[in-house]
Amino acid sequence: MLSLVELRRAVPLLKAGFRGHRVQAIAQPSATSVVFTTYGGGAAERAGRKQHLVFSCRPGSARIGLTSRAPAALRTPPAFSQYLRAHVLNSEIVGFRLLGQDRQLAMRLRGRNGDFELLLAIFGRRSNILLLDSRSRVVATMRPLSDTRPEQGLGEAWISPSSQPPTAGEDRFAGVADEDFLIAVEQAYAESEQREEAESLTQAVRRALRKEAKSLDRKLEKIGRSLAEAEQAARLEREGELLKSVLSRVKRGDTEVVARDFTTGEAVTISLDPKLSSAENLEHLFKRYQKAIRALAKAGAQQDEVRAARAAIATLEEELAAATSDESGGAAAGQAFAERPEVRRLLGKRVPKPAPGKSRPARSGTVKLGRHSLPGRLLPRRYRTAGGLEIWVGRSDEGNDLLSTRLAGWSWSTAGERCTCAACRHVCSGFSRRRSKPTNSRSARLGLGSCGVDENLERTRRRGELESAGGVAQGYAIADQRAHVDVGVLQCAQRR
Repeated sequence: MLSLVELRRAVPLLKAGFRGHRVQAIAQPSATSVVFTTYGGGAAERAGRKQHLVFSCRPGSARIGLTSRAPAALRTPPAFSQYLRAHVLNSEIVGFRLLGQDRQLAMRLRGRNGDFELLLAIFGRRSNILLLDSRSRVVATMRPLSDTRPEQGLGEAWISPSSQPPTAGEDRFAGVADEDFLIAVEQAYAESEQREEAESLTQAVRRALRKEAKSLDRKLEKIGRSLAEAEQAARLEREGELLKSVLSRVKRGDTEVVARDFTTGEAVTISLDPKLSSAENLEHLFKRYQKAIRALAKAGAQQDEVRAARAAIATLEEELAAATSDESGGAAAGQAFAERPEVRRLLGKRVPKPAPGKSRPARSGTVKLGRHSLPGRLLPRRYRTAGGLEIWVGRSDEGNDLLSTRLAGWSWSTAGERCTCAACRHVCSGFSRRRSKPTNSRSARLGLGSCGVDENLERTRRRGELESAGGVAQGYAIADQRAHVDVGVLQCAQRR
């Protein structure tokens, strides 16, 4: 990813080359990059030509660069690119700037929908691309804020990280002329990303081959066991023929009978089911024989097929090892190998793509929220209304409990006062009251008294009475025997 020194060098070059351009097209070729196609004036050698400005927040290669042609966009445009097209397409590029002494580069845009800034925040593995409105509020992000800045929320003003910014670093493109600087940056990182993707694809092919080989080996073992069991067909046939010769001696309740094989002169003991008659035992024995014959025929055909598939996998493993043995051309050879039809089918079978919209795993670690240190999984979602009010929403039942009992910064009503709302009086009648924290102007403005509402009773028995009395329960009043009620949760129709 670009260093602070390289970003400082890029800003004047971007101003000179793109100020006054208009955004003609926006494409998102990957989950971490977006390309702005612009047209306008600028340097003489580039005047009147389309320019393709690349923003990337990929961890390890976050950058801004210039490419000669626009890459193909994703088949289904992600939400971020759709938002950009709806709000900043055909906007004019007003300028570029760095925020503070950190690696945050902003491109200012002005259009019919107002002023916006596209912010490239290079924070290592937490890098992101964000769209800020004219009041510097975050209105759209490429990567979820929960992955990059969990303390920041949509609709909130962008705040730079409080941690100390990284060192300025060095200019790794010092030998490149200014007019070729942005092109050189994009070429270097694009080649690096292609190598990484090729290596990742080769590793995926290797994993798929290993998984398929193990699966076929297990199938061969299972077929071998089935064949061993099916080989009893000859014994079952012999016992069935011998049972015919002694069938008159078999009675219901016998567990076995001895018959002499006149071919060998051997006495053969035949096991019987005591619940069955002689004829039923004979029929059962021949059914087992027919089943063993069918299993033997099926397993034999399967064994040949699985052995052929296992040999094909072994051949593919040898071909892949030979194709990737050369360090110089191994990546390209691995990509070509992965394009083979049989390999593509194998990748689709053994390395499935994640389903869209799949929920992200629970966050780990501790996040600082105000004066509270919370587990990441309990961090509430934060929204802001058009009127400037901030709303916190728990992510789970446990998160809602934490939100109500620890994070809600509401004050509590004083003891001795009575609610003036008829619905509140109806709910709170008959409940004991205890002294609680002093009131302030917020609770006084709301006009709520000291309702010592028991949580369980409120949830089970009193909710219907509240609704019938004209009140509206936007949530549940959380209170215990110390008798506070959260004035931000219980709202009555009279005070809405």
